[in-house]
Amino acid sequence: MKTHVFSAIRLTVVLLVVCCIVYPAFIWGIAYFTPSHGKGDTVEVNGKTVGYTLIGQSFTQDKYFNGRPSAVGYNAAGSGGSNKGPTNPEYLTSVQVAIDTFLIKNSAVKRADIPVELVTASASGLDPDISPEAAYVQVPRIANVRGISEDKLKALVAQHIQGPLFGLFGPSKVNVLQLNISLDHTK
Repeated sequence: MKTHVFSAIRLTVVLLVVCCIVYPAFIWGIAYFTPSHGKGDTVEVNGKTVGYTLIGQSFTQDKYFNGRPSAVGYNAAGSGGSNKGPTNPEYLTSVQVAIDTFLIKNSAVKRADIPVELVTASASGLDPDISPEAAYVQVPRIANVRGISEDKLKALVAQHIQGPLFGLFGPSKVNVLQLNISLDHTK
């Protein structure tokens, strides 16, 4: 029995060192050699940090493009999904509320034309990107509120479309924060 206890204690100590010291130090070392030194890719406007490239934000004013809803209120410290399945009544109610709200703000859009990511949260609750279709469907509302032509806004969205990774992996996407910053500089 003593042999098993001492073996278990040694294994615990080794795993504590590996998992709590070696692995974090290794990951920190890798992060340190990235352009942002592991501090995240910040987005700055006029020398002021306004957000991060990889963390979504809430845009509630009608003059901005909306991103995905967040199950965690865009709190990066507590990222996660709602963990509610597609038949959960609370989940279905929240999706219905999001659809109704979207249709009120975007009266020119038909229910069937609403991209799913505009009414459902991502798994992390922090997704900063939407599909090009989700951006284009919001163009009439923003054009009306800002008094900018729809063609000019569509061209702005087209400039912000990022293709799939290496042209092969994943869908095309639009970073909502960067799009809205450019939108503020559009006349």
